[in-house]
Amino acid sequence: MSVPMHFSLRVRLGRCEVEISGSRDEVLKTVEDLPNLVATISDAFAQAGVEEVKEPAVERTSSVSAPVSVVYPSIQSSGNCSDAVLRLLETDWGRATPRMLPELVEAMKANAVHYPATTLSGVLNWLVRKGRVKRWKTDKGYVYVLAGPNVGHGQVQAQNETNVRVASSSGV
Repeated sequence: MSVPMHFSLRVRLGRCEVEISGSRDEVLKTVEDLPNLVATISDAFAQAGVEEVKEPAVERTSSVSAPVSVVYPSIQSSGNCSDAVLRLLETDWGRATPRMLPELVEAMKANAVHYPATTLSGVLNWLVRKGRVKRWKTDKGYVYVLAGPNVGHGQVQAQNETNVRVASSSGV
């Protein structure tokens, strides 16, 4: 008799995550009903007052791209790389869109906070392990956001994100 392996699938919907776990067969059976499940979860999020995060519209006027002037947020240097990263990600700029390592390096340079990209990369990995920052891979590379929508600098991380765990049992 073989022991069923634990299998889970996590999906991010805006700032919310849904995790489906159980045996592989149970999870795959649940995924087959994903359209109905997503509709049900979306309704539940709406009733709970969770807003859907919309991507900002990007206006494209020509196929030739001109250099874009980026305005970086102003932060105060604390002499600590992890504090600087958290301060950047707490700003409207950091919350508006997930940020890549090069963007964070440039924003820090704009604030006269100079750390090599290798140091910043290590600090970001440490913050991810500590649960202060979330990371995921995109087509262009890894992006980073604060772990919770209201997690502020120096606060104990309260899991303010809505986490829904759908545990499959008896084949649902």
